[in-house]
Amino acid sequence: MAKKAHGLGRGLDSLFADSEDWGTSIQEIPIGELDPNPDQPRKSFDEETIAMLAESVREQGVLQPLLVVASSNGRYRIIAGERRYRASRMAGLETVPCIVKDLDIVRQMEISLIENLQREDLNPVDAARGIRALMQQCGYTQEKVAQRLGKSRPAVANLVRLLNLPEEVTDMVRDGMLSAGHARVLAGLTDPETQKKLAHKAAEEGLNVRQMEALAAKSRNSGTPRTPERKPLAPELRELQERLLERTGMRATLKGTVKKGKIVLQYNSLDELNRLHELLEQVDA
Repeated sequence: MAKKAHGLGRGLDSLFADSEDWGTSIQEIPIGELDPNPDQPRKSFDEETIAMLAESVREQGVLQPLLVVASSNGRYRIIAGERRYRASRMAGLETVPCIVKDLDIVRQMEISLIENLQREDLNPVDAARGIRALMQQCGYTQEKVAQRLGKSRPAVANLVRLLNLPEEVTDMVRDGMLSAGHARVLAGLTDPETQKKLAHKAAEEGLNVRQMEALAAKSRNSGTPRTPERKPLAPELRELQERLLERTGMRATLKGTVKKGKIVLQYNSLDELNRLHELLEQVDA
């Protein structure tokens, strides 16, 4: 029995259901004219898995065409199927079957993200970054992303929240040293130093998620000598903090009360800063 896509309904088929006949536009394109999508969520590929797929390609060919869009320089950008592209190159193919479509940037990102989220081996950090890119570049809310991906809003929110973790910790998740479950527990803590300390302890001692939860609970109860205990945010401030993350895709930290306090937005790249500038221009318009 075919394996059901995880929480994605009909998966890519649901994006293609626009009365288009995707099967009539398949053409063989020289592999040297194809370029990977630099904005695709998956940032790492398992070489052993690609080698196994390459062996299958040598014996049976490429059974599912790649989805590509034409670039202005006469080349083609891969929207879905980079694993097949890499395997085809490894197998020595000169051409690969492709479906060429004219898709806007929103459509391209949706398809690339959904294709990758259907695969179990996409690590949660790459998935979260893909979702954040969809929110930042396409102006989607978490609710809209959840609707398009066939996931619940809390599931999307939990993924995006992982990006609030220190980069040192997200690197450990991406490299497989910590699971998504470990990361969700750490995301519930507020002190970055405690997050990093517990992350390394879990990785070095092989702690499971339950053990991590116990340590996190102990940390919350005891606090750390260097970090004074913070009062919990008022419900309306916590909601505002979530909305800021949802609208900007940036880590938002609120400190204070409903009468007085401060808001800190953290950006990690020039693209994120430019996105904030664009959002502010929309407010001024």
